[in-house]
Amino acid sequence: MSTILTTTLIISAITSILAAILTAADRTVGNYGEVKLTINNEKTYTVEGGTSLLSTLRNEKIFIPSACGGKGSCGYCKVVVTEGGGPVLATELPLLTKEEFAKNMRLSCQCKLKQDIKIEIPEELFNVKEYASTVVKMEKVTPTIKYLRFDLGDEEINFRPGQYVQLKAPAYEGNDEEVYRAYSVASSVNDKHAIELLIGYTGGIATTYVHQHLNVGDNVHINGPYGDFYYHEDDNGPIILAGAGTGMAPILSILKYMAENNINRKTIFFFGAKTMSDLFMLEQIKYFEEKLPAFKFIATLSREESPDWNGDRGRVPDSIIKHVENGENYSAYLCGSPAMIDSIIKSLEEKNVPLNKIYYDKF
Repeated sequence: MSTILTTTLIISAITSILAAILTAADRTVGNYGEVKLTINNEKTYTVEGGTSLLSTLRNEKIFIPSACGGKGSCGYCKVVVTEGGGPVLATELPLLTKEEFAKNMRLSCQCKLKQDIKIEIPEELFNVKEYASTVVKMEKVTPTIKYLRFDLGDEEINFRPGQYVQLKAPAYEGNDEEVYRAYSVASSVNDKHAIELLIGYTGGIATTYVHQHLNVGDNVHINGPYGDFYYHEDDNGPIILAGAGTGMAPILSILKYMAENNINRKTIFFFGAKTMSDLFMLEQIKYFEEKLPAFKFIATLSREESPDWNGDRGRVPDSIIKHVENGENYSAYLCGSPAMIDSIIKSLEEKNVPLNKIYYDKF
């Protein structure tokens, strides 16, 4: 018995020593000290090594879009790494095209700073700011979607209609993780001291925070604006707008811009929902119909069984086929899930809408 006990103690001691050695080695290897981060060959920062490029940039108040909160699943946080990035990780490859790989593009959330590094980012990202906002209005507009208005105080935000911001969801009861999530702006570009968002409940960290923990009067950090999906003013032809659920948000911003600037282009807004209870913002839609004589709203419901519904039934792509005769002079703005947008694009192609005039935001 004593021999067994002695052997057990020896094995335990050896295991503890090995664990200590491995821990010390990890700390030594992982301690990269200070490294230099050079951006666009113009600005150089001395930063602590060992963290992700995304986190480091955020600490320097340079905000790179990241809809997944840095988990390597959205592909939004791409930057060009010209020097010092190390090998591309397997987690990055599925989200990089061959062209992006050839241009040394990386996911900043997956690229860890281990040595001096040089990167290139779009100049407009230097204009992205973080805002300390206050929730001043919150309204449940459907069983699963909330409308929120955030007051920015004395700060002003300048964005293009259609762009998005990132909302910071802090840790809360049942969740110890802090995340950023992307949401399209629904407000007018002239409403510079506030931001309006539409946020649907999905059960994720951020939407649970918004729907179950956030209250009027709470403070929320928001950064932005981001995105290359926005209204193009260099085109005077007719427009197709299409979205579903919270995909209405950027389209509302575009319509507000058109109404405020008396842009009376022929415009058809195709909106998809499941049932009549999922239709919302109808008062604003009515305002656009009064303000913009060439504007038409077409809602289509995929699961409505009531005979009281006299509108379209089915999906948005079907309504486009039904109502658009020839789209060769149209431009289109789409916002929704990847599958929905892909199917809408097929319908638009069938109606001869030029591919270079189809703008979309997949989320």
